[in-house]
Amino acid sequence: MAEENIKEKRLGKKMTMIYWKDGKFWLGKLLEHPEIMTQGLTLEELELNLRDAYLMI
Repeated sequence: MAEENIKEKRLGKKMTMIYWKDGKFWLGKLLEHPEIMTQGLTLEELELNLRDAYLMI
């Protein structure tokens, strides 16, 4: 994975999503909680999955 492919998106006031494309999936983690990682077929699905994973911890 090349570093130039990694992007960030603010999720509300306190969370930042780090994400990149790998094949057909978008992969991502939370900057503030790097142990929370997930994937999605779209960026929207990835964001929902990260929010759900955060709420589970």
